[in-house]
Amino acid sequence: MTIQNDSNNTYYDFYKKNRINVNILLNKILWFCVMTGPAIALGIYGGIFHETDYGVCIQISVIMFALSTIHFFLIQKYPDSYISSCFALIAINLLLVQMSNGHVAIYITWFFTPLLALLFCDLKIYYFTVIINYIMVFIATWLTSPYFAQYRTDYDAAGSYFVHSMGGYTIETIVMVFAGTALGNTAITYFRSLIDKYKSIAEHMHILNSMTEIYTNVNLLDLSEMTELNLTAKELNKKDISVHDQSHTAMVKEMSGMIMPDQYEEFMNFTNISTLQYRLQNKKLITADFINRITGWFRAQYIVVNRDEKGIPYQIIFTVQDVEAEKRREEHLLRIAMTDELTRLYNRRSYDEDIAKMNGQGLSDMFAVFSVDINGLKKANDSKGHIAGDELIKGASDTLLYSVGKFGKVYRTGGDEFMALVEIENCNALKERIKQQASVWKGQYNDFLSLSIGYASIWQYPNARFEELEKQADKMMYDDKENYYSSNGLTRR
Repeated sequence: MTIQNDSNNTYYDFYKKNRINVNILLNKILWFCVMTGPAIALGIYGGIFHETDYGVCIQISVIMFALSTIHFFLIQKYPDSYISSCFALIAINLLLVQMSNGHVAIYITWFFTPLLALLFCDLKIYYFTVIINYIMVFIATWLTSPYFAQYRTDYDAAGSYFVHSMGGYTIETIVMVFAGTALGNTAITYFRSLIDKYKSIAEHMHILNSMTEIYTNVNLLDLSEMTELNLTAKELNKKDISVHDQSHTAMVKEMSGMIMPDQYEEFMNFTNISTLQYRLQNKKLITADFINRITGWFRAQYIVVNRDEKGIPYQIIFTVQDVEAEKRREEHLLRIAMTDELTRLYNRRSYDEDIAKMNGQGLSDMFAVFSVDINGLKKANDSKGHIAGDELIKGASDTLLYSVGKFGKVYRTGGDEFMALVEIENCNALKERIKQQASVWKGQYNDFLSLSIGYASIWQYPNARFEELEKQADKMMYDDKENYYSSNGLTRR
């Protein structure tokens, strides 16, 4: 099985780290093998090994010390290289040759080195080790055949003993190749699947961690295990939940004390876990906005993660996101959309929407419509420029706002046209107040402000529709304008 050198290959990263760890382990084994000499010496002293001597013990320890030292420096410089790995495996085989040549009986130990090679999870290293192992067995058997043949009556020469022994080792090596290949492939496949699973979990955790950066709170509800897990907490501890014994999670209970009183009931209904699965059955998510008394607006969402075979959600994420800035932007945009840019009065769009609401709700007994128009605006624009005309428009808006005040709303519905929707008993008094306020106005480019005003009220026209009142107010305003021009000897243009 080939392991590709790919920076995006998670298994390749594991494979490199594993090779470093195994190389460190093999170096420890090599240093441990230095003690083989003293161990054999103890065996000689105790009468266990009769066919060897202390010189072999010294030779083994010196050679293994040298090999261990070389390997130590190799893994310092090349910790994950093939050279470091193969050197350690060759060194262990050399130890076995020395022991065999020193007439220290070893049998199963020959298969120990290929077994160690499987730890690398790399069949190339394993096959290399098997070949080296076979060569070392060949050398060790060749060197020891004369010695063992002289004690065997069933062999007439060292050559026949060598052929017989190598025949057995060859069969065992072939078996070892197939068995090791099967074990190696199984291990590699297992680790690949394990790492892929880990990678999938890591990706999910990365997504969840990303969510915790976006959301103030993230709570994972598992209704199959009946647990909740606060993913934004410093310590991830699952808490048990019971739909039968409780209607809200611990997180929601903590939040409930900060909800605005007029939204409390709505919030508790939205976060009720006993009805959550039913409300999410045919949806991917449900969402609602509420106000925290300290931090302002926030958005609560339940997002389905997993469903069972019947389509019922059992893993659900509850998120809380701060949307105070978003709400402020919405209010700002709405204010821009509903107000006149020059005067900051309500615009024609707002006027039409308010009329639609009033027609739906009905008009009160004190309701009145005021229609207002600026006198002489065209003349000011023509003689002094639009800056003077804008000054008159702003002066008219300030005058109307000050005069109408708490009685109602003022709208700029055209260039020099204004409307006011008010709740007032004495319309004529309000008209005179507006006129008086306009008479004392002075501007930088204009010395006076004159307004034509008309009004119509429910008191005057009982049961009239809004459109009828608006028409009567406009008529009165135009009559007032004609009177202004005629009384001042002006020609209206």
